[in-house]
Amino acid sequence: MEKMTAVQMQQAMLGKIEQQQEVASNPFSNQAVTGTMVRGITQDNHTVSPVSDNSLAFSNTLRSVLDTVDRYQSHASEKITAVELGKSDDLLGATVASQKAQLSFNALMQVRNKMVSNFQDIIKMPI
Repeated sequence: MEKMTAVQMQQAMLGKIEQQQEVASNPFSNQAVTGTMVRGITQDNHTVSPVSDNSLAFSNTLRSVLDTVDRYQSHASEKITAVELGKSDDLLGATVASQKAQLSFNALMQVRNKMVSNFQDIIKMPI
């Protein structure tokens, strides 16, 4: 499994947001989304759930990002505690881990703010 840097993770999150924003601004512009929505309405004369693979993929991606940020926070906390207790002399490693955790958390907060803003825009859309 490839390790992602904080910058790559932030770019991936922002890319997903841009995709979601594009779909939200014009939901019928994407044929895959339209096909998914039609299948969600009727399939073999039975009503089925409108949940698509895209929403599950987005949910899994978001969960993965949250887990990654949590791992960075835990790792930084462990390194800082080891330095404070004198078990480690790696002050630079603890500082880098702390900065990496802080950067990933700030990126996550930017993504959250953008998602909330987009959700509010969707709520305000006329029907």
